[in-house]
Amino acid sequence: MFIIFLKFSENKNLAGDFMADHKKWIKKGIEDNVFMIVGSLQPNQGGGIIASCNSYVELERRINEDPFVTENIVTYEIYEMSPSMANDKFKSFLS
Repeated sequence: MFIIFLKFSENKNLAGDFMADHKKWIKKGIEDNVFMIVGSLQPNQGGGIIASCNSYVELERRINEDPFVTENIVTYEIYEMSPSMANDKFKSFLS
């Protein structure tokens, strides 16, 4: 499991120009069963993604296809996490 932070850069003002393509990129990640949860970092700091992917390299390749990344609207950080405990709603993340 991976946690990704997409934090706005100095080009944040360009976000509106690339939002439609960014949302398509997110939708594809969800449809491919890679992105499990996607949301905004508050207050207006960027976005966050919880992902399941075969490898860090594969996930990084996908992230580098995000128009927000290619246009330097956000910078990203990826953290790999090995879940060991969860409540009943998230037990499936433990497998």
